[in-house]
Amino acid sequence: MTKSPIDPQLLDRLAEVAVRTGLNLQPGQDLVLTAPVDALPLVRRVAAAAYRAGAGLVTPILSDAEVMLARYQNATDDSFDRAPGWLYEGMAAAYDSGAARMAISADDPMMLADEDPEKVSRAGKANSIAYKPALSKISNFDINWSIASYPSAGWARRVFPDLPEDEAVAKLADAIFAASRVTNDDPVAAWADHNATLRARTEWLNSQRFDALHFNSPGADLTVGLADGHEWHGGASESNNGIICNPNIPTEEVFTTPHAARTEGHVRATKPLAHQGSLIEDIEVRFEGGRIVEAKASRGEAVLHKLLDSDEGARRLGEVALVPHSSPISQSGLLFYNTLFDENAACHIALGQCYSKCFLNGAELSEEQITAQGGNSSMIHVDWMIGGAETDIDGILPDGTTVPVFRQGEWAQ
Repeated sequence: MTKSPIDPQLLDRLAEVAVRTGLNLQPGQDLVLTAPVDALPLVRRVAAAAYRAGAGLVTPILSDAEVMLARYQNATDDSFDRAPGWLYEGMAAAYDSGAARMAISADDPMMLADEDPEKVSRAGKANSIAYKPALSKISNFDINWSIASYPSAGWARRVFPDLPEDEAVAKLADAIFAASRVTNDDPVAAWADHNATLRARTEWLNSQRFDALHFNSPGADLTVGLADGHEWHGGASESNNGIICNPNIPTEEVFTTPHAARTEGHVRATKPLAHQGSLIEDIEVRFEGGRIVEAKASRGEAVLHKLLDSDEGARRLGEVALVPHSSPISQSGLLFYNTLFDENAACHIALGQCYSKCFLNGAELSEEQITAQGGNSSMIHVDWMIGGAETDIDGILPDGTTVPVFRQGEWAQ
């Protein structure tokens, strides 16, 4: 049997971190676990770690790249306007019954790059609509949930195209393990220290009660108004079921909700965006009244416009996040083609759905109240990076006074 290029001890640690820190899975709690079949080595370890933590029932839901490609190569046209709503309704019912949710990311992010972009867009839209009952439980933080990653061969070949497959997998595994803090002798303790650092950042930002943030860099002159009663979060966060979890493994960001009608100015992406199998490069947009009124890209512009036309909220912001340029993921110098990693390399904004968690007493607010306070609603939530080594950010207080937040890509406070 050929030896795996992935260190099994570090994979064990990642599974433990995913369950104990990512989910903070509770005794008796069920777990819905989604992953591609390529990630089975981690799926099995997560399931074992979950049962050791006292899980009631672990239900894996597996996808397969070849099955997905078979659809694009053989399905009738009307297939691309369909999605398994019954599956997502079942997942939502599980969350209503108290289940946690773990997603393992491993697919080649550019898997659909050679398929018909019109079909990819239609399938993505149908899936987004069908997924909303389950997604709302996640975006509203009704449950404890988390995402971790596994270094599949397809993904590794994308990140390291010039290396033999085993070497590429080993290098991607090393990068994932380092970013996920499992190379430490005590990863759970390392995560506790990291969460404390991020919590200190959010406490300072929440104490300032900024009205807006102003981004200034060679590619940005952008003022992002913040939602009324917004609240900053980062690292560990308490879900509405009272369980403290880390939704993203890894994470370097602190984030909050912008006001859907109060972003003005222009900004250029500092990293490419991999979206639904397409690479969108050099995104440039201009906002007026919170809405993107001009958008272009040097590559993938048609895909960008389809994304922006997903629904009324797709041209407005649902998240703004701060990440220092010294982030370990940034310093790796890698483009992962995976938002979970790439968003933690730079300050970023997200088009689409806001997180109700990012409001003071958000769990008690109705959808109408969240909208009234400036929260955006959409079927999409797509992050893209706007920060770098030259990014300056000022917080703007209600009286117009400015406070330095970032200077040259690093925290100023």
